[in-house]
Amino acid sequence: MSIVRPFRGLRPRPELAGQIAAPPYDVLTSEEARERVKSNPLSFLRVNKSEVDFPPRTSPYTKEVYECGRKNLDAFITNGQLIQDKKPSFYLHQLTWQGKSQMGLVALCSLEEYESGILKKHERTRPDKVNDRAEHIMTLRAQVGPVMLAFRTQNEIVNLFEELSSGSVATEFESEGVHHKVWVIDEAEAINKLQVAFGKVPNLYIADGHHRSESAAAVRRRMKAVNPRHTGRESYNYFLGVIFPSSQMRIMPYYRIISNFNGTKLDSIFTKARMSFELTETPEAIQPEANNIFGLYSEGKWYKLQAKRGTFDATSPTGSIGSAILEETFLKPFLGIEDVRKDSRVEFVGGIKGLTELERLVNSGKYKMAFSVYPVTIEQLLKVADAGEIMPPKSTWFEPKLKSGLIVHLFE
Repeated sequence: MSIVRPFRGLRPRPELAGQIAAPPYDVLTSEEARERVKSNPLSFLRVNKSEVDFPPRTSPYTKEVYECGRKNLDAFITNGQLIQDKKPSFYLHQLTWQGKSQMGLVALCSLEEYESGILKKHERTRPDKVNDRAEHIMTLRAQVGPVMLAFRTQNEIVNLFEELSSGSVATEFESEGVHHKVWVIDEAEAINKLQVAFGKVPNLYIADGHHRSESAAAVRRRMKAVNPRHTGRESYNYFLGVIFPSSQMRIMPYYRIISNFNGTKLDSIFTKARMSFELTETPEAIQPEANNIFGLYSEGKWYKLQAKRGTFDATSPTGSIGSAILEETFLKPFLGIEDVRKDSRVEFVGGIKGLTELERLVNSGKYKMAFSVYPVTIEQLLKVADAGEIMPPKSTWFEPKLKSGLIVHLFE
């Protein structure tokens, strides 16, 4: 079963939602966030990236920065820009982008199910990033960045979403090409229907937000340890999520760029690569059409790489993913990149930026090579999680992104 719980959401006044709701904390750099706040001081970036209120190059991991986020959150509340609902509620959030819509349930999700493996994940987390968001949650006594989750589509729930969204919209706005609608579900009968329906869902899956969920789990462990009257029903036993039917979710590719070859010449790399790949120069940029096909851009030219049969395990949930094939059959043997998490020569570019961004970065001289990769499918993601396996880092780029500050979970 999947436990979902209503809560008293803290939300922007409807007319301010478009100004306040902000990108997730890890989508923008501190410099990019500062620029946004200059033109929009109501941006929730002042809460989820509060280093924007400090001079450039200020560390975002100091006590003063976290406390500034709390102060800014308090100011939003005091000034009446954010208002907490009086009744525990669920919320429906619809995002429409490029002509397609997805609708998810905003709810509190069980950290006990997360830690027991009922609520499944597919990525590793970094302790420094987990500690950062844990400190943020502890200081604010709130979860401000929702985790994007998926469930294998069930028509009963999709139909229930449609039924419950037939009423009046509570919040509606346009931001960065995405149309947002939010409905408040606060009637006992509707809440019960949703809980019963999700009680039939065997598993929820983290799609985007592994560090946010692991940070919430770290906070739970801390708070449980110092609470002699812990019951399991306290706010800290849950994390803020938005749960979507898997069939409505879209994943874009995540590209790789390489800064140097450690002294090896491109011709030498290609000579070795031809043992494992069909390699052909192409006049146009390559957006791969299969997991074992890659576009490679270097020295002003595009090449098509196709991994030969037998060089990868097509039956493996993880090993058959494009980014995993690229790592095992090219980056490790030909560039000596053993771990993309640790090798500073590798950086990642979200597929939403397009192939022209790869060309621009390599043409700038800062990078030597770029790879376009076939996007992971949602079914691949679910299979990896079901198998208890871990994807290579930066394998999925979900669009559209959820906003921070649109619905906040305050610890009661």
